[in-house]
Amino acid sequence: MSHTPRSVALLLNVAHALDHLFLLVFATAVTTIATEFGFARWEDLMPYSVGAFVMFGLGSLPSGRLGDLWGRRRMMLVFFVGIGASALLAAVTVNAWQMAAALTLIGTFASIYHPVGIPMLVQHARNPGATIGVNGLAGNLGIAVAAVVTGFLVKWVGWRAAFVVPGVVALACGVVFARIAPPEEPPATRGRKSAVTLPAAMLARVFTVMTAAAATASLLFNLTTNGNGQLLAERMRGVVDDPASLGMLLAGVYALSSLAQVVVGRLIDRVPLKRLYLTIALAQAPLLALAAYAQGWWLYAALTGVMILIFGAIPFTDAMIVRYVDDRMRSRVAGMRLTVSIGISSLAVWLLGPVVKAGGFHTLMLAMAGIALCTTAIVSWLPGEAATRRAAAALASG
Repeated sequence: MSHTPRSVALLLNVAHALDHLFLLVFATAVTTIATEFGFARWEDLMPYSVGAFVMFGLGSLPSGRLGDLWGRRRMMLVFFVGIGASALLAAVTVNAWQMAAALTLIGTFASIYHPVGIPMLVQHARNPGATIGVNGLAGNLGIAVAAVVTGFLVKWVGWRAAFVVPGVVALACGVVFARIAPPEEPPATRGRKSAVTLPAAMLARVFTVMTAAAATASLLFNLTTNGNGQLLAERMRGVVDDPASLGMLLAGVYALSSLAQVVVGRLIDRVPLKRLYLTIALAQAPLLALAAYAQGWWLYAALTGVMILIFGAIPFTDAMIVRYVDDRMRSRVAGMRLTVSIGISSLAVWLLGPVVKAGGFHTLMLAMAGIALCTTAIVSWLPGEAATRRAAAALASG
């Protein structure tokens, strides 16, 4: 197979959308669920979702290994069936601990996608940056769909339907994927080498930067995507109060921000990676600081800018894996990176409610500005294009 069939690529992109959607249904509906479960404040229920994000990270390591050794097609089938069934289980929970268990299962199956689905998608890609950008667009459109569809389902049907509907969609996608995805090449015969072969020391440096920057970037991603709904509700009070309308506004932010990944993905194929990554990471801090103080439509504008930059930073890690890692072990490398970075960033979900309850969103946004500066410092340690070319040439000639 010399390329990924379009129908399979489409389903892999849909899977990315579902992956992110499932992780945010609870955060979008948490106020309603908290009321039904007897909690006075949504902040007190939010920590129960931390298991989903812990397993989203920890599960990536075995998922990546199984993807490389057992098969990516098989693992994607496990993803579709497992995450769909887990969502249906979440829909029938009646207390916080049952919900925590169901969300942990969702996170476990959600951990499959990134180390398995993305390497499967880019395995034969001629322009991997552009492919990753489109895939990122799909994933973040899933976040937008979570915001708007969950809002409307909660309003019209109830929060349980917000888990049931995407759960059924995931199971249906699994049936279609089983029918159309062709048998895959044995792992040992996968032919796509890394674009740049580096000495072990420099490759270790790249992997360290990639993992550390992904951890700080994931902190920002988790804090914003899990907290934006409540942030808008607080800062837009008296301007827009209807939950469904707020969901539409948030979906608009995510839909627009998702386009940044397409743009960045194309730029990655043309512009030096380090320079582009530094620019995006550094620009996040002032906008987060502005959002800490903004209210009403000014907050909405600042939040849109913040999310464009946070989403725009996402393609870099996958682009580095494609550039520097042989396809035969990309799922394992992605799994190791995700285990560390998402494992650390899952703390964001646990801390979100208590931090906002104690210091408000003002404190949270300023802390995130500091995290953005940490990302910038980490990325500055990434070897430049000239250094990697020299190292690769020296390795080839030696």
